[in-house]
Order: sequence, then structure tokens, then C-alpha cells
Amino acid sequence: MQKLKLALWVSAIALFIAGCAVTKSSSKSNDGPTQVALETQFGTMTIELFDDTPAHRDNFIKLVQEGFYNDLLFHRVIKDFMVQGGDPNSRDAAPGARLGTGGPGYTIEAEMDSTHLHLKGALSAARQGDQVNPEKRSSGSQFYLVQGKTYSANQLANFESRMQKNHPGFAYTEEQKTAYATNGGTPFLDMEYTVFGQVIDRLDIIDSIAALRTARGDRPLEDVTMRIRLVD
Repeated sequence: MQKLKLALWVSAIALFIAGCAVTKSSSKSNDGPTQVALETQFGTMTIELFDDTPAHRDNFIKLVQEGFYNDLLFHRVIKDFMVQGGDPNSRDAAPGARLGTGGPGYTIEAEMDSTHLHLKGALSAARQGDQVNPEKRSSGSQFYLVQGKTYSANQLANFESRMQKNHPGFAYTEEQKTAYATNGGTPFLDMEYTVFGQVIDRLDIIDSIAALRTARGDRPLEDVTMRIRLVD
């Protein structure tokens, strides 16, 4: 009888350990940065959100889950610079309407990091200028995707020198220099706006949007709507 109880006890422990292993393995399959799919008439790009910008990441996920961005426009487009969206006033906006002042009614504390730069495809938070926003707080909803252009080593050295006045010790890594020289970006915005994600698939969609003709206020003559969803 005691041998039977011991055998049952050992079996129960084994099943418990096996169950823990399965649970641990299952949770690992869900690890990794959150990704979102941003759909446009030019195709769908995949964007990875950074875990070390948690306030921006969590706010963006919340808005995506609420459907906040669905059917909004890329209302400001500047070739070789960036494409911007996230203004709730752009939904069903009349042709020619001036856009860019809308938001959810709050801002987000800056989360700038020298490891997250304005390389092509960077997802960055728009914000008001320094004169009215010295803390560089981000818009609660408006964002831009960087297109930019390429920069030489000498040009990057100049940007680096200027940034070191406000950010002692700032220095571009060799990998960052190579990325700016080959794919491009907008290094003059580094450490000025919070970068909280990166396009990891279909960078060409940014080029398609940036190539559109625009009117006064940099609004494209052809409306570009978006829908954003979480990637399972």
C-alpha cells in the first residue's frame, strides 16, 4: 500500500513538473516585442514597438485596440523627410481642410534614448515645439514615420558635435553611421523627439506615400487612410 502511494505521489510530481514545463514553453512563444500592422492602399507595413519606451508603447497599443487610428489620414507628408498621421480630426475631413491640431486630450512624457534614432522607418511621436513644450512631451496620438535621406560621415559628425552640447557623451555607433549612410533618416531629430518603434517590413510604402503631390499644409491631394491592428 505504501509503495502504491509512493508511486502515485511520484507520478503526481512528474505530471506537475511536466505541466510547468509546458506552461513555461507556451509563455516563451508569446515573448518578444509587440508588433502592429499598418494598412494603407499601398499595402501593409509591419511595425515593431520598443519595450524600453513603455509609456509610448502602452499608449499606442491602447489606441490601436480602441480602433482610434482606423480611417485616419496621413495628413502631413514631406518628401525626403517623413509622413505624419494620428490626428482624429482627419477622419472624413473635407478636401483642403487644415489638419494637425487634434489629439486625445493628453500628452506623454518624453522617452528619448540614444539607441533609438531617426533611421528610415522609425516610428516617432509628434509634439509641439520647444517654446510651448520645453519638456518635449509627445502628442497623445500623432506620430510620424521617417523617410529622410542619406548622410555622410562628416555630416553625422557635425550632428553628433551639436548634440553633445545638450547630451554629453552622445556618439553614433558604427552600425548607426552605416545605417544613416545606406538607408538614410533624419539625424537632426535625434534626441529631440521620442522614437518608440521601427518599420521592419515594407519600408517602400513610406516612399509611396512620400511621393504623393501635396497642397498647402503638406496634405496629400490623394487621401491616404490607415487602419492599424495588433499582430497576433
